[in-house]
Amino acid sequence: MKKNLKGLAAAIIVLATVAFTTTKKETKKVDTQASKITWTGEKLTGSHTGTIQLQEGYLNFEQNKLTGGSFIIDMTTINVTDLKGEGKQKLEGHLKSDDFFGVKDHTKAMFNITNVIKKGSTYAVSGKMTIKGKTELTSFDMNVMENSATAKLTIDRTKFGIKYGSGSFFDNLGDNMIYDDFILDVNLKF
Repeated sequence: MKKNLKGLAAAIIVLATVAFTTTKKETKKVDTQASKITWTGEKLTGSHTGTIQLQEGYLNFEQNKLTGGSFIIDMTTINVTDLKGEGKQKLEGHLKSDDFFGVKDHTKAMFNITNVIKKGSTYAVSGKMTIKGKTELTSFDMNVMENSATAKLTIDRTKFGIKYGSGSFFDNLGDNMIYDDFILDVNLKF
């Protein structure tokens, strides 16, 4: 009897330890309709802005702290918002062409979080960005609230083989030079 009580006590201690040390893991699916990605590209003589849609995405949390995530961007949804009519159509067509994102062959871009470090109220996020079939490491800060997250990414397009109009690769572009970096302002809802 004494032996059974010791065994029962040991089992209760083990169960209590497991119950209090279990980490709460959660995956939050991104609401692609409520989320928004705005892009900005600049050239020597000005800039253009637009949007692009998430196809799907999620963020992983452990004990309510960001630990990972993955996103797929639908490149066929490149939209120019600062132009209308023929100018809008021409720029959208050019951005979807092989000069830029080659959307015919590369309908998706992807980002997979590989590392997260909590820094005060924000997270330093690192991961693998794939654009036009080429994968590069990318880092940025992300603010996470209860049901939303925001981030601003600066992407060097030339790392993904997009060199059209780049002053880093071509001379004598004059007013036609396009800066290598473009900005993605990301507002996620989940």
